[in-house]
Amino acid sequence: MTKMIFVNLPVTNLTAATRFYEAIGCKKNEQFSDEQAASMVWSDTITFQLLTREYFATFTSKKVADAHGACQMLLALTRDTRQEVDAISEAAAAAGGRADVRERMDMGWLYNRAFEDTDGHVFEAVWMDMKAASEMEGISK
Repeated sequence: MTKMIFVNLPVTNLTAATRFYEAIGCKKNEQFSDEQAASMVWSDTITFQLLTREYFATFTSKKVADAHGACQMLLALTRDTRQEVDAISEAAAAAGGRADVRERMDMGWLYNRAFEDTDGHVFEAVWMDMKAASEMEGISK
């Protein structure tokens, strides 16, 4: 079996969250979606499982955090060009999220913008010139 990752995220409004994830390039997998969850496919190996907060709570005995007030993790999504970093960030803002939740990072060989989804989960859109990165001291080849 191919190694995959399923990122389970609690959401307040499943319809709005689904529209947001479609706007940033995900495709909804109807087979694993219902009124409590939307399975949003990012790639062949990465899927965002959007779960209503109530449904998400059934999978844990811990308090479900509100990502608008606390950050538990940052999710980084690679893009093929700097323009694609800009495009996904702008699409995020247009779909009800927030673009540039911190300053843009431009190191020449690495370009990064951060955005939030409609529930406050933070994403980093990243482009990296791998050739330039590999030639830098301290960067693994």
